[in-house]
This record gives sequence, C-alpha cells and structure tokens, in this order.
Amino acid sequence: MVELNEVFETIDMVSHENLDVRTITMGISLLDCIDPDLDALCQKIYDKITESAKDLVKVGDEIGLMYGVPVINKRISITPAALVGGAACKCPEDFVQIAKTLDKAAKKVGVNFIGGYSALVQKGMTQADRFLIESIPQALAETERVCSSISLGSTRTGINMDAVRLMGDIVVKTAEMTKEADSIGCAKLVVFCNPPDDNPFMAGAFHGVTETDRIINVGVSGPGVVKNALSKVRGQDFEVLCETIKKTAFKVTRVGQLFAKEASKRLGVPFGIVDLSLAPTPAVGDSIADIMHEMGLEYAGAPGTTAALAILNDQVKKGGVMASSYVGGLSGAFIPVTEDRAMAEAAEIGALTLEKLEAMTCVCSVGLDMIAIPGSTPATTIAGIIADEMAIGMVNQKTTAVRLIPVIGKDVGDFAEFGGLLGEAKIMPVNKFGCADFVNRGGRIPAPIHSFKN
Repeated sequence: MVELNEVFETIDMVSHENLDVRTITMGISLLDCIDPDLDALCQKIYDKITESAKDLVKVGDEIGLMYGVPVINKRISITPAALVGGAACKCPEDFVQIAKTLDKAAKKVGVNFIGGYSALVQKGMTQADRFLIESIPQALAETERVCSSISLGSTRTGINMDAVRLMGDIVVKTAEMTKEADSIGCAKLVVFCNPPDDNPFMAGAFHGVTETDRIINVGVSGPGVVKNALSKVRGQDFEVLCETIKKTAFKVTRVGQLFAKEASKRLGVPFGIVDLSLAPTPAVGDSIADIMHEMGLEYAGAPGTTAALAILNDQVKKGGVMASSYVGGLSGAFIPVTEDRAMAEAAEIGALTLEKLEAMTCVCSVGLDMIAIPGSTPATTIAGIIADEMAIGMVNQKTTAVRLIPVIGKDVGDFAEFGGLLGEAKIMPVNKFGCADFVNRGGRIPAPIHSFKN
C-alpha cells in the first residue's frame, strides 16, 4: 500500500530537485485492427487509439495537480506496426499511411509521442518488416509525434547483420530527409538489442505482443534528487554512497507507484510497470553527469566513470525493486548526450568520447543515445557502431540501443539544436577508419554459447 505521507516527503524534491513523473504511457494492442484493406486498417487504428486514450492527457494532468508532482509527458505505445500492417501493406508507402494515421490519432488525443512504428527483426525480416524499415525516413519526415524502433539482435537469436547494414542506410536517409531541422528525424529512431516489451520511454516504446489489450506504464525520473542526496554524504565511503542512492530510488519509485495505480483506476486500464530510469533533461540540475561529478569525478568521461555509472545503475534498480512489485522497462540510468546539459559539456571539452560512451553502455540502462555526429559519416560506419552496441547487449544479456544523429551539413565542433527535451550539443567526432568489408558480409552473427538455456 502506498501512503500519502510517502508523497509528502517528496515535496522538496519536486520544488528544488526536478523530480517529475516523466511519462504516463498507455500501451494499446492493435492486433484486433488487422485488416487486408489499408483504408479499413487505418480507420480501425485511428478509432481504437482515439477511443482508448481519449482521457489519458486529462487524467495525467489531474493526477499531477492532485499530488503536486508534474507529469511531463503523456504517451502511447502500440503493437509493432510491422505486425499490424503486414496483411495490408504492399509497399513502403503503404506503411507511411499507417504512420500518418498514428500521428493524426496522437494529435487528436493530445499525447506528446506515439511509439511502436517498429519491427522485430533480430533473427530475420519478413517482407512487411522490410517495407516498414524502408518507409522510416519518409514516415519520420512527414509526421511530428511518431517514434520508430527496430530490434536487431538478442541474446537468444544473435544479431541480424543484414538488418544492421540496412539500418545504417536508413539512419542516413532519415537524416537527409529532415536536414532542415538538424536531422531531427533520427532523434525519433532507435535500434535495440534485447528490447523489453514494457518500455514506456521514447523513442523505443512499443506494446509487446505478450501484453494485455491495454496497459498503463509509468516512467519516473529524478537525477536532481539523487545528486542532492549525494551532496549530503560527500566524501563518505562507498557503502554510504550506495545506500543513499538506493534509499532515494525507493522514494522516487513509490511516487511512480502511486501515480500508476491512480491512473489505472481512473482510466479503467490495468497497471503494468513502473520504470525508474534516471533520464536527464537539458534543465540545469537534472543531469546524470552532475551525479557523477558529485560522486567525485571532475567530468563525465574521466577515469572511474564506468565504475560510477555501474554503482548508480545497480543501486537505482535495487531501490526500485524494493518499492514496487512491478518494476520493469529500462529501469536504471540513461546517458543521452544532447538531453543532458553536463554530459554535452563533457563531450564538448573532450572529456567524453564516443569510445568512452560505448564502454559506459556495458553498465548503463540503454546505450549510445542522442549523439550528434558529422553528417558526412558513412552509412557503413554507422552500421559498424550499431553492430558493436548490439554485440555488447547480446553477450552481456542486457538491453542496449543506438540513437545516432548524423547532422547533415555539419561537422565536428558545429552545434546541433533539437529543442525541448531533445536538447542540444556539439557534433562529436567518429573514428575515421572504415568497416565496410565487415558490415557488408551479410547474414547473422550467431547467439553466444550462454544463450542455450532452457
């Protein structure tokens, strides 16, 4: 049972430390919308989303006012569109019509983003999967609120290198088609290894096929809360450090639990999970890099950064699991560069490099996230970076992801601005040596030996 006095303890966190409920996300199954006629399919999709989520924004705002904790985003995730559109879509342009329908529905109900323009191709691609992937550049260029994600690998199946190579081209084409806005389309496109079915965070959210018809997931954040708590134990040993993070994560998760239960009751939709992810924003004092600084590092990227991030990620998970029976998603620490003001500063002065970020992904919640790179970066190089990150996830049995933004027309040192929660940062350098012969081999990288468990 979540008690109101547990929420009252967080009032100072809200007022001074940027605590917020990052998102209330309604997952909606569209499997019952499947139809071989494209127009009929799109109408069913629009009708189901607008009916299911008609009160989502209103309820989110009401709960935020009721408890005095802001709900920043209200979002929707859907069944991967490649599954829903497979019977009706005969070309990439048909899938674009589905994307436009999703965008129209999202605007109608007032949500910030809708995720699930997705395909699961970690072992192979159907014709529908390929059509959806090929449609991504146009779909993201011609919509505002649609987010896309592609699963390219898993510990159980290995890595689909044909899909990895294709996604290198798709990222570049998406950048080209949105170049007038600093290639912002790529900020709404992520590739995964081992994605969870119940992730409420964009751009990787989709409604898993194992989920019920509708579900409410809540994502809670609060890097500023953790930083402030650590400032009170400055200089003390690692046991105290870890306990402080864990206790803080517990309190924050309890807030998410309360919101999720209340939203579930008011909307008449089952409660799914609370995702406690320390996801930063561009706001001052809402930074993962600032937590690392408080832990004793001069800048994110300094020696000791990976160890500090490992501590943070582990203690956040431990505190969250104690606070709720249903913790899921990507719970832990995110390290998006453009969305974290102090992380972007560390990259700007050279303390944080792409290679160091890759090392950090071994212990964080996701992977290489929101990194602006030169627009001239070859598609094969992007595919190679994706392959590296997929390998980290596959071998270590964890979720990893890549969200790179090759900013067309800009080079290292230039500035990219995306606005809002997406933030801004200078373009980071990329290793100039080639990997084309490697990524062009095609086929599938086999699953590791420890995948053979049953």
